[in-house]
Amino acid sequence: MPSHEEAAAERHARGYNCAQAVACSFADELGMDEASLFRAAEGLGLGMGGMQATCGAVAGACMVAGLLNSTGDLDHPNSKASTYRLSRQIVERFGEANGSTTCRELKGVGTGTVLAPCTKCVSDAVRIAEDVLREARTRQA
Repeated sequence: MPSHEEAAAERHARGYNCAQAVACSFADELGMDEASLFRAAEGLGLGMGGMQATCGAVAGACMVAGLLNSTGDLDHPNSKASTYRLSRQIVERFGEANGSTTCRELKGVGTGTVLAPCTKCVSDAVRIAEDVLREARTRQA
């Protein structure tokens, strides 16, 4: 079975957007069907709907954090703060690793200087999400 990172790279090479590649690589661990994750992440690609804003790879990683961490309690939404902490860690680490969390900056739009190609963003987002979520599970144990 390929690692999440390998699975994400393979999906991205097949044409999944960055958010889809990251989120779908965790389908088995999330207990969700890949098609649902694919559809849910579709609008997050190319910096949120093609607007070159927040990187889709990091958005997909935050999606995974929410799906793994949320209690899903619709009557008492009590896991937001802990999910925000996990997402903040993912976003901060991603920014440190790549120099930005913004698609247009990562791609060098307007500057001509590419900070990180999509393939690196996908790989980093998966690895960082795995690290942050593993550290959180270790603290809870």
